[in-house]
Amino acid sequence: MIKYLGSKRVLVDRIVSLASSVRPGGTVVDLFSGTARVGHALKAAGYRVLANDYAAYAHRLATCYVQADADDWSAPAAALIAELQRVKPAPGYVTRTFCTEARYFTQDNGARIDAIRAEIGRRALPPELEAIALVSLMEAADRVDSTTGVQMAYLKDWAPRAANPLTLRVPALRPRAASGKGAAHRMDAVEAAGTLSGDIAYLDPPYNQHSYLGNYHVWETLVSGDAPQAYGVARKRVDTRTRTSVFNSRPRHAAAMKQVIDDIDAAVLIVSFSDEGFLDRDDLVQMLSVRGDVAVFEFDFRRYVGAQIGIYNPKGKKVGEVSHLRNTEFLFVAGPADAVAAVRRAHDAAGAPTPL
Repeated sequence: MIKYLGSKRVLVDRIVSLASSVRPGGTVVDLFSGTARVGHALKAAGYRVLANDYAAYAHRLATCYVQADADDWSAPAAALIAELQRVKPAPGYVTRTFCTEARYFTQDNGARIDAIRAEIGRRALPPELEAIALVSLMEAADRVDSTTGVQMAYLKDWAPRAANPLTLRVPALRPRAASGKGAAHRMDAVEAAGTLSGDIAYLDPPYNQHSYLGNYHVWETLVSGDAPQAYGVARKRVDTRTRTSVFNSRPRHAAAMKQVIDDIDAAVLIVSFSDEGFLDRDDLVQMLSVRGDVAVFEFDFRRYVGAQIGIYNPKGKKVGEVSHLRNTEFLFVAGPADAVAAVRRAHDAAGAPTPL
């Protein structure tokens, strides 16, 4: 899966374990699905997952990894990916915007991305197969980009991986979950909280001012297949200025989070948050207490790679040092007393993860 700020790669097994201790099957609402990494793992554990995210690239990831089933698409996807790999390069918007005006990809790889994206658009594929193809292309581009993992900027010197040729792979599709077919939705999270329902809700909201749309604007453009006006050194889509989230606003975050917690139709909530967020531990415990008992688990991690290398201006000159290199990730579980007690036992039995 793609490199992603806020990815729960290390905690995903713990999240699945906590969910399993509450209920070993049923429906999970993943309200801020992002890369769909957690939804993909929950699906593998037998849950029917209802994924939601407002970004187009996240919706395609969830369509591929949560909604599309290997039972239906493994063979057609393998044939399609093989055909797309043979498409001849043809430079277009991606090459001009992200290879010439910026330097996310080499010219050769940019031309391949342009040609393959155009071919996917020409084929008028069924939505699930189209999502699989777009995710294959996104992940292939991610393996040859020249960034630290976010698209606020590109590296001053080429990353070694950027020299590799773009190569498509079939995404790791899962069979249909024992609890039923999942679904991918594209709604504002506050709206989705009042619409979707399940046995468990998993909430991993944006927790500070950093916009996922701004950080991953290249993927948004790639899956949208449009050619938006771009601005700045990073060549961001102009709509990143207007497509904002209340969860990235300090004045509005708390009210939005409270509304989601109050509205979501699920017996148990599992919430992922960070000590770098707008809300602190006590804020969230208070908000979640309306749902029943609350358990809190803390995990110590290295901050994302961009924080490790320092602060640079648009010309690539280092202009500052980061304030800290580690942060605390929280998992909150709220719900009936017996469910929260079971979660605590499962957490204690699993032991603390190795700090990163």
